[in-house]
Amino acid sequence: MTKTFGFDVVRAAVAAGLGALGENYLRELEDKRSATRDLTARWHYLGALQGNKIARVSAVADVIEGVSRDKELVRLAALGCRSALYVEVDVTGDAARSGAPATEVPALVTRGRELGLDVRGLMTVAPPDPSGARVAFATVRDLADTLGLPERSMGMSDDFELACDFGTTEVRLGRALFGDRVPRRGASPNIVGLDGGDEESA
Repeated sequence: MTKTFGFDVVRAAVAAGLGALGENYLRELEDKRSATRDLTARWHYLGALQGNKIARVSAVADVIEGVSRDKELVRLAALGCRSALYVEVDVTGDAARSGAPATEVPALVTRGRELGLDVRGLMTVAPPDPSGARVAFATVRDLADTLGLPERSMGMSDDFELACDFGTTEVRLGRALFGDRVPRRGASPNIVGLDGGDEESA
């Protein structure tokens, strides 16, 4: 996760062998991808899928993490989306959290497949307590196995080791790799035009 870090950090990360980069903010993803088109990294979008921005997300992201509603799948299919998709699973039951309840995930995966979309995995943001995280990771692992999905995006800087114990195939590391984030506005001169309207998914 290179969120708020500049193009120089992106280039250094790829030069060091990082093959996938993630962003929460659409405008930042667009800017970075445009400025680093010579790189071979795959870009993941992990922000909120706002209806008026789905077309832009589909155009710029190799992987869209955080799909959680039928209408998002329908819209992506109508756009002819070729991005790989991960359905976001919410195991907390907290209405303020993004993601679909685990009970709704099989239907969403089936729907995406019926629409011809490349539904490739599941993702989750685990609760901060270790016991809750274990439940989240086990739930996503078991769902992915049952649904025949190869990718499980689980674990961030504070819980990636636990996620590895539960078979994650992808961890989303920002602070653990790059240190504390700089403020979004004004602190990084080589990130331009950041969109303050996008919401974070985590």
